[in-house]
Amino acid sequence: MAASRRRPPHQALLGWLLGWWQLIELGARLLVLAMAPSSYRRSQRPLLRQACYRSTAPLLLPFGLISAIAAQIIIRIVLATASSYGLSRYALDLLVRTLVLELIPLSAVLFAAVRATMPAGARLREMRRQGLFKAQRARGLDPLRDTVLPQALAGVFAAVTLTAISSLITLVLTYLSVYGFGSWGLPGFTRSVGQIFTPVIVLIFVLKTLGLSLAVAIIPMLPTPRELQDAPPGSGDIGRLARLLAVVLLVELLSLVGNYY
Repeated sequence: MAASRRRPPHQALLGWLLGWWQLIELGARLLVLAMAPSSYRRSQRPLLRQACYRSTAPLLLPFGLISAIAAQIIIRIVLATASSYGLSRYALDLLVRTLVLELIPLSAVLFAAVRATMPAGARLREMRRQGLFKAQRARGLDPLRDTVLPQALAGVFAAVTLTAISSLITLVLTYLSVYGFGSWGLPGFTRSVGQIFTPVIVLIFVLKTLGLSLAVAIIPMLPTPRELQDAPPGSGDIGRLARLLAVVLLVELLSLVGNYY
């Protein structure tokens, strides 16, 4: 019975390509709207502020605590291992590259996706299923600009904010673990960190964070063809999750190539 409902390979491939095309189209439309001054008119600004606050504020304390605990554990492991092998002078470089450049952006955007953007995307798809988007169009409003865009921008804001705060916490914990509570190590610490964050590395870090943030903000908003045809809620969650992980992996691989090759 299940085999009879299985789509032929060419239809599955067409559906897969259509899903990626819809994602690219949605992302392009949202980027155009994000750069349009009309998207930030006076009546829209409170919606943007509220969306950013609701998406970010509840995540700051739990993610800050989780990232601080995880960072401290990794820092202690790296410092102890480096000391046992006589490689203590390389520990700071390894910690900054591993935690700040690689692990923190990835963990921040995934945390924002699970706690903020995916629930927001589910709410938007439910609004579409209930016909609220059609009602907005009937009143002369644009649902993509007035409803979807604020949630997407809020998702980007949440992911970038979590990345920035977690990076700062990790740098502070790294300094305290290496130099203690005195200020005597600040010149050497800032010099070592500055040697790591060259202009090219900073550019790659910014592009990586922005790319990951856009991925977790836009992909959860995408309705599947089945959902557009009033399929049961949640029918496309696995496909969206697969696309999200694929894009995150692609951005991560590109950043690794840029940083180390």
